[in-house]
Amino acid sequence: MANEVRQRMAEGAALLLAKRGPQGTAFSDVIELTGAPRGSIYHHFPEGKDQLLDAALDVAAGRALAVLESLAGKPPREVAAGFIDVWRSVLTRSDYEAGCAVVAVTVSNSSAALVQHAASVFRSWRARLAELLAEGGMTDADREAALLVAACEGAVVIARAERSMQPFELTAEGLLARY
Repeated sequence: MANEVRQRMAEGAALLLAKRGPQGTAFSDVIELTGAPRGSIYHHFPEGKDQLLDAALDVAAGRALAVLESLAGKPPREVAAGFIDVWRSVLTRSDYEAGCAVVAVTVSNSSAALVQHAASVFRSWRARLAELLAEGGMTDADREAALLVAACEGAVVIARAERSMQPFELTAEGLLARY
């Protein structure tokens, strides 16, 4: 039960990060969103907000990696399309209110430790994408994986700013035309 509460709080923090960034992810907001008891914040995250945000980054990392695992054995175009679909879904389900929690931490002047954690998340996504693309026979898989991550993240930011799927879909189309 205690681990369920901690996980629920980390998931709530990941959602708030994706919508509001670290500055807009307060303990009180996480409690309100998740229905967790007030005392559980300090029980599960005794080191404070950075510990909660660290757990939220793990949630965000794990979700994307789980999607990538579901694409194992697929041809490169399907791998790329699957990764693109993750971000399309984030934008459409949230009505442009959410983006990437990892980007939010990276650009928010968070602690050096959180930014390092964000960097490791991006490296893990790129590495797994590269493995999947290479397994599908793609040469230059490392370059293609970096391009997929960078282009999708940028397209999400622009789509949120413009409140339009057009920049995202143009980017997706350009990426998929490479395969």
